[in-house]
Amino acid sequence: MSLVDQVKAEKTNIIREYTNRSNTKAAIQCLNTLVPYFALFYMALTNFSTSVWLSALYMLPLSFFTVRIFMIMHDCGHKCLFRTQRLNTIFGFITGVIVGMPQYVWSQHHNFHHATNGNWEKYRGPLDILSVDEYEKLSPVAQMRYRYSRNIFLAPVGAFMYFIFNPRFNWMLGSLVFIIDLTKFKMKNRHTPLKNIITNQESRYWSSSRQYLHMTLNNIVLLSIWVAASWHFGTSTFFSVYIISLSFAGAAGIIIFTIQHNFEGSYASDDKHWDYHQAALKGTSFLTFPKVINWFGLDIAYHHIHHISAKIPNYNLARCHKQYEHLFTGVTRIRLRDIARAFRFILWHRKAQKIISIDQYNNMKAAA
Repeated sequence: MSLVDQVKAEKTNIIREYTNRSNTKAAIQCLNTLVPYFALFYMALTNFSTSVWLSALYMLPLSFFTVRIFMIMHDCGHKCLFRTQRLNTIFGFITGVIVGMPQYVWSQHHNFHHATNGNWEKYRGPLDILSVDEYEKLSPVAQMRYRYSRNIFLAPVGAFMYFIFNPRFNWMLGSLVFIIDLTKFKMKNRHTPLKNIITNQESRYWSSSRQYLHMTLNNIVLLSIWVAASWHFGTSTFFSVYIISLSFAGAAGIIIFTIQHNFEGSYASDDKHWDYHQAALKGTSFLTFPKVINWFGLDIAYHHIHHISAKIPNYNLARCHKQYEHLFTGVTRIRLRDIARAFRFILWHRKAQKIISIDQYNNMKAAA
């Protein structure tokens, strides 16, 4: 019996043993994350005017705690941090505001990733990688632009766009377009109730009225905090600390998520041949990082366990891996020194059903 078949056979036992949630453990994680986060943020802000370098010293651990806050939001999105949906919703919203991300909207997109992990015909990962055929159709200049745009050193820029700019811009632009379209439609259909128009109105910026509600609440609360913090600490001081710490935290998140699915030989199926469990074991990596890094990442390094069942809370991942370690011998291990190399694998080889690097593509071309 293959390891994939063994995992399928044991999955029921794994879920029964390790999806149990604890409000106590969740509360402790929130407490030992949020308290240091706000303390470090305050120290970075109050020291910024007297010593930028001292402020930077506070911003470094601040970025790490921001990553941990994002991971709390992540578990709340899977409804697996606390025992009740209400607590997951409340803390998911709070942590979503802190990291600048409408949590409900993000979790909907993230759930799609879990449902299609390893199916690169449907989901191309955070780098939105191209297939070999698509890459071949690009001009030499476009190919070069593609290669450089997937560079690890651009992660802070991508994080700024993903966490700070896009959620605000899409909400404001989407709201403006929505109001204009709503007005035009109402003028042509004066007798149609406004509630019906709003319910049936479609937008490319959100997929449901509930998503728009969460986007609106997140942005109203966050923008209010921006105004209040800018007034108290000074606009340049607040945004310098906020943007730098969140951009570097977001960059760490993007890097971690990328190397969890983009690595040499990573399983990359088309829709026809895709298998969920095959993707969990061969399309997901196990990050063998130091314990302190895993603490800030809430053990998301055990990503193969997370993709076997997203309902397993972060505080159960390591124990689950240890008990069933014999099932995960085939999972790719990635160490800190492997991170830069993992970023080279940015092409989907549809026929080989795996992710390859540009160098491997060039060797294939030369051999052909």
